[in-house]
Amino acid sequence: MTAPKSPILSIKKLDVTFTGGSRPVRAVDSVDLELQRGEVVALLGESGSGKSVTLRSILRLHNEKKTKIDGKIVVDGTDVMTLEGPALAQFRGQTVSMIFQEPMLALDPVYTLGQQIEEAIRKHEPNVSASDARSRAMKLFERVRIPSPERRLDAFPHEMSGGMRQRAMIALALSCSPRILLADEPTTALDATVQVQILLLLRELQHELGLSMIFVTHDIGVAVEVADRVAVMYAGRIVELGPVREVLRSPKHPYTIGLLSTRGHGGKLSGDRLPTIPGSPPDLANLPPGCSFAPRCSKAEDICRQRAPEPSEIIPGHEVRCHLATA
Repeated sequence: MTAPKSPILSIKKLDVTFTGGSRPVRAVDSVDLELQRGEVVALLGESGSGKSVTLRSILRLHNEKKTKIDGKIVVDGTDVMTLEGPALAQFRGQTVSMIFQEPMLALDPVYTLGQQIEEAIRKHEPNVSASDARSRAMKLFERVRIPSPERRLDAFPHEMSGGMRQRAMIALALSCSPRILLADEPTTALDATVQVQILLLLRELQHELGLSMIFVTHDIGVAVEVADRVAVMYAGRIVELGPVREVLRSPKHPYTIGLLSTRGHGGKLSGDRLPTIPGSPPDLANLPPGCSFAPRCSKAEDICRQRAPEPSEIIPGHEVRCHLATA
């Protein structure tokens, strides 16, 4: 009998509440998610759905004085919530690393790209010499296909194009050989041609290095290109989870169906308007009773407005949080 696979990342009942404002805001609510070794999971949803908050929770990047986090995050057998000081610093970069959404904000403008990568390497590996760190940084630049890598190591972020900055961010994220890579909408600020190049690069590196990856996006087309499974988020909750082809071919949650309809495959050059999801995402500090999507859902019934649904497995591996979902 084959032993069950052990996920490299397990998130159980994750709640994230921001307490620094006038009212507490629960940005993530009861999120359960597993990431298998070598797997890519896409977190898909509108802005404010909790995608980036979930990602940052894995690395404990929230201001803990203004954030209340409950639940359990286990990475390769380590309870992330128990890490402190040097252990947490080593975890960030060596075990889990992150590609941030906007490299111009994530990279330090007063240091060269080479200095920033070399510092990351020597911070995690103090015995590495300065020359070896520079050599490794140059090899990383070559790996992410930055032309003239030796010269580019001495460039400042503002001297690089958006696509080259994002490649440098990928090199920085890979500098300490992490096992898990978190990518927070890494192609959002790039034009379409460069987006494709970055997606192809990430997919190639993920296969080459055997990385496990969570990829945050609001673009369904991106999810199809990079992911094995997709988790659709709405108002801080995962409302649908399953293999990406299965979810996109046979979506079960009304929100997922709405997202797919807005892709506009049937749009014509005659000026037809693209479909939209009516209404707006709810105020996370004042969520409606029952299902959070009910006020925008054309199929909502009384039970939807009265009681929040629990996730149910429609078919093996395909979960939906909806009272009305059927196989």
